[in-house]
Amino acid sequence: MSLLKGIRVVEMGLWVAGPAAGGILADWGAEVVKIEMPKGDPMRKLFGALSGSKEDRCPPFDLYNRGKKSVALDVNHPDGMALVQRLVATADVFLTNMRPQFLERIGLDHATLLAKHPRLVYASLTAYGLEGPDRDAPGYDMAAYSGRSGLAERATPPGASPPVLPGGLGDNVTAITMVSGIMGALFHRERTGQGQMVSTSLLRTGIYSIGMDVATRVGLGRIAAAPSRTKPQNPLMNSYCASDGKWFWIVGAESERHWPGIVAALGEAALMADERFTTPRDRRRNSEALVLAIEALTARHTREEWAAIFRQHDVWWAPINSVDDLMTDAQVLASGAFVNVPVHPGQEVPESFNGVATPVDFSATPAGPSGPPPGVGVDADALFKELGIDDAELKRLRSAAVLP
Repeated sequence: MSLLKGIRVVEMGLWVAGPAAGGILADWGAEVVKIEMPKGDPMRKLFGALSGSKEDRCPPFDLYNRGKKSVALDVNHPDGMALVQRLVATADVFLTNMRPQFLERIGLDHATLLAKHPRLVYASLTAYGLEGPDRDAPGYDMAAYSGRSGLAERATPPGASPPVLPGGLGDNVTAITMVSGIMGALFHRERTGQGQMVSTSLLRTGIYSIGMDVATRVGLGRIAAAPSRTKPQNPLMNSYCASDGKWFWIVGAESERHWPGIVAALGEAALMADERFTTPRDRRRNSEALVLAIEALTARHTREEWAAIFRQHDVWWAPINSVDDLMTDAQVLASGAFVNVPVHPGQEVPESFNGVATPVDFSATPAGPSGPPPGVGVDADALFKELGIDDAELKRLRSAAVLP
């Protein structure tokens, strides 16, 4: 039996963070009912929205919405809102990443729903939180998770421009955070019978993501400069380039312990005798010179050659993979990072794996994709008939443009 079999999640979300949380729950066996606007979640047309591309397929949408059921309706219409309320009445979890003001206007805020359904787990994922002057401000992950949280600034070397992080990074991390909160609330309900609201935000998750730095500032009143590759605090915890242009990390976290092995692997005994690099403090003070020295040495071999040398000398390291590298990295493949996703009848699977796995495995309750992403509104009739709505009423709702 799957982990969340028998749990119904009604999801009202769009784009990435909310649906990504629902996608994980669907992979874990929950029945996730996705409520979409009549034209569908705009994430379905992501590439066109970003660049004007005519590409219809959106693999990121597939990742975050596989295995769900879809209901498309107009929530701004009273009849549409009544349908949503009837669906929520059957739910264990209501998951949303819509703005609080909108949810309050249509009667789907946490206070209203929990008053009606005390066993409900109300899961709120927002950009900036449920309180404060900007609680209803729009916020994608680059704004709330990366920018306002301080994360982008901490990833900016002195004198450089803030980095543009990969799309959806903050959304995905916040989705995982949301799922952990939902599971905690379901566990509490299992013990007490009581539902509750669980909330998180891109902002809070971003701040926690750089918790080492923020905790230092809060606790000690000071913070080190943003990391620099050319002048790092520990040159043995740094990225270097091989002769074939491929990069890797040396991970000498314990400078005193790891220094002899790294020097032996680099094949430059003179480094051990150099007074500038004798102690960890010396190496920190002269980090720019040591980085230049190590760079000159790493340029002597390819990354694959360095892999063999590092293994021989027990040097801690890791390749800096491209996305293409992931497709052939033996450890990535062995880790279960890719999965086969069930498809609609007649649809061809283009590759041996055609999906990214969600990042948790269970030994006793196997999890994974249960089906493809749904078409817009394809499950509406079956779900509404389950609620006692007959064909005549469905026809009326469509004539009133409540349903597409």
